[in-house]
Amino acid sequence: MTALLLHGYASGIYSSRRIARATVERADFMMIVAGDPADFRTISEFRRRHLKALADLFVQVLKLAEKAGLVKLGHVALDGTKIKANASKHKAMSYDRMKKREAELAAEVDRWLKAAEAADAQEDKRYGDKRGDEMPDWVADKQKRLEKIREAKAALEAEAKAAAEVERKARAEERRVAEGGKKSGKTPTKTEPDGKAQRNFTDPESRILKTKDGYIQGYNAQAAVDGAHQIIVAQTLTSSSSDQAQLAPLLDGIRPNLGTNPDEVSADAGYCSAANLRTIKRRRIEGYIATGRQKHGTKSATAEKPSRAGSLIARMSTKLKRAGYRSRYRLRKQIVEPVFGQIKQARGFRQFLLRGIDKVKPEWALICTAHNLVKLARAA
Repeated sequence: MTALLLHGYASGIYSSRRIARATVERADFMMIVAGDPADFRTISEFRRRHLKALADLFVQVLKLAEKAGLVKLGHVALDGTKIKANASKHKAMSYDRMKKREAELAAEVDRWLKAAEAADAQEDKRYGDKRGDEMPDWVADKQKRLEKIREAKAALEAEAKAAAEVERKARAEERRVAEGGKKSGKTPTKTEPDGKAQRNFTDPESRILKTKDGYIQGYNAQAAVDGAHQIIVAQTLTSSSSDQAQLAPLLDGIRPNLGTNPDEVSADAGYCSAANLRTIKRRRIEGYIATGRQKHGTKSATAEKPSRAGSLIARMSTKLKRAGYRSRYRLRKQIVEPVFGQIKQARGFRQFLLRGIDKVKPEWALICTAHNLVKLARAA
């Protein structure tokens, strides 16, 4: 079953029904199951039950690739790609819209319940103990919708409250340091969610993400790719549209997986921050991180607005400008972006099958495992 799933993912077949169909239509799949095709429910249940164990295969396959000499850790490029969740963006609602719709539905349900009670009273007079007192289905459906909205609204409020508490502690610490260690009073923070904050009813943990082709309901999949043979050496996944907080987790994944840090790291402007540049410097990694978009006709990927003189960002800009077209940053596009092209275009993975970040993370790990297996097989 493990071989069947991995071969399916490596061949661009992800649905359990399509994999089951392939076991009776394609010779390569027939050979794996030895002429004994599995039912699609069995494949789906196996994947669901052993999802974590299947995700752990990523490190095992990565070590095989290292043993085969496909991983050098000379230059590693980082990047993220937005992938659709198993949910429609039209099933999301903003907090402002939730408050408005909650009041509308509550009034509507209340009005209908009163009408239903009045109708019941009239029918009781007319029919006595006979049937006819059931609540109409359309009233129950509206009530269910109202409950869903209230659940999503409460979840957004809880998230906003937690974020406000984190922000309050951070501000208090900053003020304490500024005042030489003196305790500061409480800083008022906004605990109500932002009016534009959205929550999806199908997959609440997915988010509306902006891509070059418009907005999608999805997740931000991250990968660190080795420059020697385009092997994915670390991967992670988040629901945030920003890549900035993902540099450290990707680097944290490389060392446990392979026992050492890479010599060089390149990443686009989405990862540029003083904290990330400090992280690279502290780990003694040669970094090439864009400080701005590389526009057509420009030699380096640097910001138009100059940074504070002497800052880490200003020094990185100087480093990229000095090398120009010869900068090692140029390797980023040819290392990491083709990998996402191979996954999304060549093997057709454009939408997750599972829902919830705890299930989507292992699914992304399985996709990366299949990619490395294809590279390993072709190198052999």
